[in-house]
This record gives sequence, structure tokens and C-alpha cells, in this order.
Amino acid sequence: MNFEHLIQINDPLNPLVEALTREQLWEGLVLRAEQPQLFVLGLDSCDILSRDGDVMERELHYGQAVVRDRVTLTPGSSVRYDIMPTAEYVGDSLTMEIEQPDELQLFLRFTYKHDAAGEGESESG
Repeated sequence: MNFEHLIQINDPLNPLVEALTREQLWEGLVLRAEQPQLFVLGLDSCDILSRDGDVMERELHYGQAVVRDRVTLTPGSSVRYDIMPTAEYVGDSLTMEIEQPDELQLFLRFTYKHDAAGEGESESG
């Protein structure tokens, strides 16, 4: 199953909304990767288990449930979250990608991929 949605960050037609820069949006995406408990309801804690360049492995604690994932940062552009499969769960991925069609507009595209059949897609992101 694949699902996408696009969020408009800057609206050049609405002077009441303060525009973000691409850099500010990127910093927010990095903060969400490093401290997800500030953004995700129900997440008790996050331990970063390893970091190698722009890739980190994390362990997320939701009460008694523990989820491991790999976060891949493409600086200034996108963040990809790959949930590690377990015996009970096949895993999935979420990519948040900054899109800037022109100097005034800024969007964030969310792409979710879930392989309910458990066959997996071998994608490098």
C-alpha cells in the first residue's frame, strides 16, 4: 500500500502566515528525527542507538511496545524513516521531502509505503 499527501508550508497569498525558509523547514525535520517525542503523541522516549554520517538507528518506546527504525537524512532535501521488520510486523517507510517549485512556495510531501503482504520492496533511498 502506498499513500502520499502534500502539505503547503508557505502561502504567498496569505500575508497573515509568516513564511518559513527552506533551511528552517529542514531544521524542523532534523529535530523531528532526533527528538521525535516532541512531535509524536504517545511516544515516551527515543534512544539513538547509532549514527553513521546521515544515517541513524533509533529505538522508539511507546509504553511497553518498542519499535526500531533507521532514519536516512538527505541534507536540505528529505528524511526517510524505515521501520525494521519483526516477526509480528513487516515494516514500512515514511519519506518527508521538501519541495520548492519557486522562491515563494514551499511544500512538504509525505510518502508512506507499507507492504502488507510482507514481500518488501528493495529500495535504496
